[in-house]
Amino acid sequence: MAQVTQRPDIDEVWSWLEQVPDPEIPVISLVDLGIIREVYYDEDGTLVVAVTPTYSGCPATQVINDDIEAALRANGVQQLRLKRRLSPPWTTDWLTERGRERLREYGIAPPVEQAQEGSKTIRLRGGGARVVPCPRCDSTNTKLISHFGSTPCKSQYQCESCLEPFDYFKCI
Repeated sequence: MAQVTQRPDIDEVWSWLEQVPDPEIPVISLVDLGIIREVYYDEDGTLVVAVTPTYSGCPATQVINDDIEAALRANGVQQLRLKRRLSPPWTTDWLTERGRERLREYGIAPPVEQAQEGSKTIRLRGGGARVVPCPRCDSTNTKLISHFGSTPCKSQYQCESCLEPFDYFKCI
């Protein structure tokens, strides 16, 4: 365990947090997922990390908090408080470009539209179906198999070009 005699710089803390993987999708960090909303020191010198879960009933919330705490304590942080922030609610708009690319490389199609009202960029195919490019071959010849995927935040699609099934990270 690292011994820290002075409080670490906020940028350094962010770099440690960038190494903490999401427990459900380990190729993406909590920072790239966009759920680490703020890192600061309060008036008592306690490091505060504000976390917004992907949704209020997310079963991974406690594991995420434990992983954040373990990573920071391993780097010598003694005074730490995790703050659950539910407002504004998490949105897939908070995924970083690096996170979107890592999802794609892992075989999960990232959201193809923006969730924030007024910024919708929904791409539609003839009958109003969402066009989700295959993360394996980039074909847009894909079809929805089920609105429900391996986790509540994903849908199941299939590519009609390479015939591979894949998860699509729903726009939330």
